[in-house]
Amino acid sequence: MTGPSLDEISVFVTVLDQKSFAGAAKQLGISPPRVSELVRTLEERLGVRLVERTTRSVAATEAGERLRTQLRSLLEDYQTALDSMSDFREKPAGTLRLTVATPAAHFVIAPAIARFLATYPEITLEVSANNRLVDIVSERYDAGIRPGSRLEKDMIAVRLTDDINVIHVASPDYLARKGTPRNPDDLMDHNCVRFRLPNGMLPWRFRAKGDQVERHFTGNLVVDDLILGVRAAIDGVGVLQVLPYYVAREIAEGRLVTVLEDWAPPPVEGLHIYYPSRRQIRPALKVLVDFLRDAYRKHTIGQQVVNAIPFSGVSLPAVPETLTPVLS
Repeated sequence: MTGPSLDEISVFVTVLDQKSFAGAAKQLGISPPRVSELVRTLEERLGVRLVERTTRSVAATEAGERLRTQLRSLLEDYQTALDSMSDFREKPAGTLRLTVATPAAHFVIAPAIARFLATYPEITLEVSANNRLVDIVSERYDAGIRPGSRLEKDMIAVRLTDDINVIHVASPDYLARKGTPRNPDDLMDHNCVRFRLPNGMLPWRFRAKGDQVERHFTGNLVVDDLILGVRAAIDGVGVLQVLPYYVAREIAEGRLVTVLEDWAPPPVEGLHIYYPSRRQIRPALKVLVDFLRDAYRKHTIGQQVVNAIPFSGVSLPAVPETLTPVLS
């Protein structure tokens, strides 16, 4: 019997990364039976069981985990070798898989997509926007965009924005009913629209006279989407701690007003695009990093994030005045 094929190795690693035969099939664009066949053939060639299968889960055996660890760098080098052929093309090509924090998707990626793809039409972007911490190596992403404080130490990171201000807002109607808070203690008597990350509730931070404090407040609305939080604040649900970008239009139009200006939270560390340090950078990824870095240097990203100045006239859609009920 001949040695393992590259297809078998690639499918095996993808199955373990996805923890699913169906997930691997979807990512690789082949059928689930074909995935099972390739993994089974690899196990037969090596004479060891590599994957434990149950009706509910897929996991590596000890032998499988060792093999995956040793094969990952081989597959990355293989992909890099193929991608290096782009040096002989007029423009870089291939698919880039990115995982980005939701705010980065809104005010870094979205305004840049059209111009980037027009410049590099042979590159395909796959963008996953979420707020969970993602292992870009195990989940096979080429790069990610997160605040600098949330990056692993072994990553190469390029700054894309200045540090990001955070403000407190509420609707005029809400403040007329509940009063205007003057300090964080006053928020104990207010309804606070809170934000939850995948790893827990996000605390509210404040800064005054050089001191920083962190507090948890109560409220009857918890969201994991800032657009939803903004709409709730406009409708008078409560006080919201938010990035200025999301509410610049609403503040300008008087639908929201800022409060607690003297207690502005410490800025959030700026957004960075990052990728594994041990990986030779792909040509397609290099041009994306350069593209976004140049935009930052020209302040079309950095100042826009901090001051909520739209990218070349592009901004988020206005929060709708009314929402059509799903059920009548």
